Amino acid sequence: MAVKEEEAKVSRALARIKNRILVFSGKGGVGKSTVAANLGLALSLRNRKVGLLDVDIHGPNLAKMLGVEDKKLEISSNTIKAVPINENLKLVSMSFLLDSPDLPVIWRGPMKMKVIQQFLGDVEWGDLDWLIIDSPPGTGDEPLSVAQLIPATGAIIVTTPQEVSVLDSRKAVVFAMKLNLKVLGIIENMSGMVCPHCGQRIDLFKKGGGERAAAEMNVPFLGGIPVDLRIVIS
Repeated sequence: MAVKEEEAKVSRALARIKNRILVFSGKGGVGKSTVAANLGLALSLRNRKVGLLDVDIHGPNLAKMLGVEDKKLEISSNTIKAVPINENLKLVSMSFLLDSPDLPVIWRGPMKMKVIQQFLGDVEWGDLDWLIIDSPPGTGDEPLSVAQLIPATGAIIVTTPQEVSVLDSRKAVVFAMKLNLKVLGIIENMSGMVCPHCGQRIDLFKKGGGERAAAEMNVPFLGGIPVDLRIVIS
């Protein structure tokens, strides 16, 4: 009975969310969380109601990136209130539940799925135009469970230009297709850098790998994001 109640709560929450975008990658370290954060902020600045859900349980980074790492979730007997970022954007992350940012989350699969289910069913998301889900990297058990638990309306794959990352991004595209997820496209992150001193472009990790992968996999290429020192600082 309890399982059915949890499923019903999740269904009610999802029914009030128009679009659910899964942001994931074939491997870690490609800037997936940076893309998710900027996507959420960009949509919120267009007066869309946006939720950011950080389900990377072992490496939650969005709270730090958005400057709210000192906040906590408001938890009552029945509901959880997300942390507001601005008027139109709110965030839920595992990092809000940790007593220290240095604490690792040493959980097995069922515990992680339970907390993700609570993030969906117990959080007061309200009516959202977009829910951006920052998912764990890879195509294994955990991303699979997340994708099945959160039926997304589309997926964005993040890669970097070099071949080892592009190889994994192609696997991520196939992974999404096998789950019947609409692939909205591939983003090539860390796509070159303009030297702040001389203005010359430097291709730190080669270039064009994401665009080639998109063409070969017959999915949209959404563009390249260069390395920007201002992002590192901020």
